[in-house]
Amino acid sequence: MVDAPKPQPQQVQIKADEKELLGQYSNLVVVHHNAEEFTLNFIYLFPTVPQGKLVGSMIINPSHAKRLLRALEENVARYEAQFGPLPEGPPAGQEPKVGFIQ
Repeated sequence: MVDAPKPQPQQVQIKADEKELLGQYSNLVVVHHNAEEFTLNFIYLFPTVPQGKLVGSMIINPSHAKRLLRALEENVARYEAQFGPLPEGPPAGQEPKVGFIQ
């Protein structure tokens, strides 16, 4: 019996405008989920006023969320191996309370 040839991975071409290539800075991510999707709201909290701005929102399926989690864990481990351990989060009592307005 002869094994079927394995398909070769295709190279994907991704188009990006300059605005997307520059990126957006976010210092807070609010995550929501339901049975079908995860929503990640990327927010910039202003340092001098108790206000923030939604800079981007991504909706992904649960399988992609799990792959993203693994990719982040892998990259944080590499970062810490190179630069040292990262703190876990803000000091107790300093977590922001976030609510959306329109």
